[in-house]
Amino acid sequence: MSALITTIHIIVCFILIIAVLLQSGKSADLAGAFGGIGSQTVFGPRGAGNILSKATTICAILFMVTSMGLWILSARGTKSVVSGEEAPGVTETQKQPPDKKAAAAETEQKKKAEKKKPPAEKQKKEKN
Repeated sequence: MSALITTIHIIVCFILIIAVLLQSGKSADLAGAFGGIGSQTVFGPRGAGNILSKATTICAILFMVTSMGLWILSARGTKSVVSGEEAPGVTETQKQPPDKKAAAAETEQKKKAEKKKPPAEKQKKEKN
Protein backbone atom coordinates (compact mmCIF):
# COMPACT_ATOMS: atom_id res chain seq x y z
CA MET A 1 0.00 0.00 0.00
CA SER A 2 2.81 2.37 0.88
CA ALA A 3 4.57 1.72 -2.43
CA LEU A 4 1.40 2.56 -4.37
CA ILE A 5 0.87 5.83 -2.53
CA THR A 6 4.56 6.72 -2.93
CA THR A 7 4.36 6.11 -6.68
CA ILE A 8 1.22 8.24 -7.00
CA HIS A 9 2.86 10.94 -4.86
CA ILE A 10 5.92 11.11 -7.11
CA ILE A 11 3.83 11.28 -10.28
CA VAL A 12 1.67 14.04 -8.80
CA CYS A 13 4.83 15.95 -7.81
CA PHE A 14 6.16 15.91 -11.36
CA ILE A 15 2.81 16.96 -12.84
CA LEU A 16 2.52 19.76 -10.26
CA ILE A 17 6.02 21.04 -11.07
CA ILE A 18 5.32 21.01 -14.81
CA ALA A 19 1.91 22.70 -14.40
CA VAL A 20 3.36 25.50 -12.27
CA LEU A 21 6.32 26.11 -14.57
CA LEU A 22 4.18 26.22 -17.71
CA GLN A 23 1.82 28.88 -16.37
CA SER A 24 2.48 32.44 -17.37
CA GLY A 25 2.65 35.23 -14.81
CA LYS A 26 -0.28 37.55 -14.17
CA SER A 27 1.32 40.49 -15.93
CA ALA A 28 2.69 38.63 -18.91
CA ASP A 29 0.74 40.65 -21.47
CA LEU A 30 1.93 43.80 -23.26
CA ALA A 31 0.83 46.16 -20.47
CA GLY A 32 2.89 44.17 -17.94
CA ALA A 33 6.02 44.66 -19.99
CA PHE A 34 5.79 48.44 -19.43
CA GLY A 35 4.84 48.27 -15.75
CA GLY A 36 1.08 48.65 -16.13
CA ILE A 37 -1.55 46.41 -14.61
CA GLY A 38 -4.90 45.59 -16.10
CA SER A 39 -7.07 46.57 -13.16
CA GLN A 40 -6.99 48.15 -9.73
CA THR A 41 -7.38 44.91 -7.75
CA VAL A 42 -4.75 43.87 -5.23
CA PHE A 43 -3.68 40.73 -7.07
CA GLY A 44 -4.11 42.01 -10.62
CA PRO A 45 -6.63 40.92 -13.23
CA ARG A 46 -8.06 37.48 -12.72
CA GLY A 47 -9.58 35.85 -15.73
CA ALA A 48 -11.31 32.51 -16.01
CA GLY A 49 -9.11 29.61 -14.94
CA ASN A 50 -7.56 27.73 -17.80
CA ILE A 51 -6.63 24.05 -17.88
CA LEU A 52 -3.21 24.62 -16.26
CA SER A 53 -4.64 26.45 -13.24
CA LYS A 54 -7.22 23.70 -12.75
CA ALA A 55 -4.51 21.03 -13.09
CA THR A 56 -2.40 22.90 -10.54
CA THR A 57 -5.27 23.00 -8.06
CA ILE A 58 -6.07 19.30 -8.51
CA CYS A 59 -2.41 18.28 -8.23
CA ALA A 60 -1.96 20.42 -5.11
CA ILE A 61 -4.92 18.71 -3.45
CA LEU A 62 -3.65 15.25 -4.48
CA PHE A 63 -0.18 16.15 -3.21
CA MET A 64 -1.56 17.06 0.21
CA VAL A 65 -3.72 13.93 0.39
CA THR A 66 -0.88 11.58 -0.58
CA SER A 67 1.47 13.37 1.84
CA MET A 68 -0.95 12.83 4.70
CA GLY A 69 -1.52 9.22 3.61
CA LEU A 70 2.21 8.50 3.67
CA TRP A 71 2.48 10.19 7.06
CA ILE A 72 -0.31 8.04 8.51
CA LEU A 73 1.17 4.84 7.06
CA SER A 74 4.62 5.65 8.40
CA ALA A 75 3.26 6.38 11.90
CA ARG A 76 1.21 3.18 12.00
CA GLY A 77 4.19 0.85 11.63
CA THR A 78 6.36 2.54 14.24
CA LYS A 79 9.10 0.11 15.21
CA SER A 80 12.43 0.83 16.71
CA VAL A 81 15.46 -0.06 14.67
CA VAL A 82 17.23 -1.20 17.82
CA SER A 83 14.28 -2.88 19.56
CA GLY A 84 16.10 -6.16 20.19
CA GLU A 85 19.51 -4.71 20.96
CA GLU A 86 21.15 -4.37 24.35
CA ALA A 87 22.50 -1.16 25.76
CA PRO A 88 26.12 -0.46 24.78
CA GLY A 89 28.73 -1.71 27.19
CA VAL A 90 26.58 -4.46 28.75
CA THR A 91 28.36 -7.81 28.97
CA GLU A 92 27.20 -11.20 30.10
CA THR A 93 28.92 -10.92 33.49
CA GLN A 94 27.15 -7.64 34.19
CA LYS A 95 23.77 -9.21 33.52
CA GLN A 96 24.23 -11.97 36.16
CA PRO A 97 22.90 -11.43 39.68
CA PRO A 98 25.57 -10.75 42.34
CA ASP A 99 25.50 -14.29 43.82
CA LYS A 100 26.10 -15.87 40.43
CA LYS A 101 28.93 -13.44 39.79
CA ALA A 102 30.64 -14.53 42.99
CA ALA A 103 30.17 -18.22 42.14
CA ALA A 104 31.56 -17.66 38.66
CA ALA A 105 34.56 -15.83 40.08
CA GLU A 106 35.26 -18.67 42.53
CA THR A 107 35.16 -21.31 39.80
CA GLU A 108 37.52 -19.21 37.70
CA GLN A 109 39.94 -18.94 40.63
CA LYS A 110 39.77 -22.71 41.25
CA LYS A 111 40.53 -23.42 37.59
CA LYS A 112 43.49 -21.06 37.65
CA ALA A 113 44.78 -22.62 40.89
CA GLU A 114 44.55 -26.13 39.42
CA LYS A 115 46.50 -25.07 36.36
CA LYS A 116 49.27 -23.69 38.56
CA LYS A 117 49.63 -26.87 40.69
CA PRO A 118 52.48 -29.22 39.83
CA PRO A 119 51.47 -32.48 38.10
CA ALA A 120 52.35 -34.66 41.13
CA GLU A 121 49.80 -32.87 43.34
CA LYS A 122 47.12 -33.28 40.67
CA GLN A 123 47.70 -37.06 40.52
CA LYS A 124 47.53 -37.35 44.34
CA LYS A 125 44.26 -35.40 44.35
CA GLU A 126 42.78 -37.63 41.65
CA LYS A 127 43.69 -40.81 43.60
CA ASN A 128 41.87 -39.58 46.73
